[in-house]
Amino acid sequence: MFGRTIDLLGAAGFERLQKAAVAVFGLGGVGSHAAVALARAGVGRLRLVDFDPVTWSSLNRNAFALPGDVGAPKVEVARRHLQALNPDLVVETHPSFFHRDSADLLLAGSLDCVVDAIDGLSPKVALLELCCRRGLPVVSSMGASSRVDPAQVRIGDIDDTSVCPLARRVRKALRRLGIRSGIPVVYSTEPPRPPLPPDEDEPALLRGRPRRRQPSLSTLPGIFGYALASIAIARLAGLDLAAAPRAAQPR
Repeated sequence: MFGRTIDLLGAAGFERLQKAAVAVFGLGGVGSHAAVALARAGVGRLRLVDFDPVTWSSLNRNAFALPGDVGAPKVEVARRHLQALNPDLVVETHPSFFHRDSADLLLAGSLDCVVDAIDGLSPKVALLELCCRRGLPVVSSMGASSRVDPAQVRIGDIDDTSVCPLARRVRKALRRLGIRSGIPVVYSTEPPRPPLPPDEDEPALLRGRPRRRQPSLSTLPGIFGYALASIAIARLAGLDLAAAPRAAQPR
């Protein structure tokens, strides 16, 4: 199963993947694809964190959910899929909402990399800040919805992003916390379509104030997720990739 991966990374690089522990925060259109890619590459341990259940509207972009999974926790659907794919994979699940009160639990233990695919601004900024403070390498997804052009997907430092409204808000929030750079992100230079009114038929998703729904294809979230996984895999395997995440440092 991992022969082609070993061909590319070498035996030593693949062994590093097998010993690695990665946390994926958010299992929507971006995070689900990142988790699948990490499992297929041979990462040994995955910690999956997502508060939401599978919904009908998420089926067009989720990497593993089927119609029969609607209503089930995303983390449990992901666990079943990933362990069927690789029975040796160790999967830890947390059907939790990330915030500062849950950070000690969700970031506990020895993690080699964190993949941020959280949608909400406040928990995303909190996760990035805490990874920075704790010296945890992290790679983060900016806005993947409301776009159609894969040629405008970019990888760069959070301080060098442009056009993406979410990246702008994240960048400003981190600067107020004294963090200006050191976090690799995947983003798009394509101006997004405007958001739509909140879904009224999916109340299970509402935590805090209702979120306006973002139109999305099956394609761009997957591209973002695989880009995040590629950056993480390169770092874990010891490859010299410019965008590979390093532990960010506050200034």
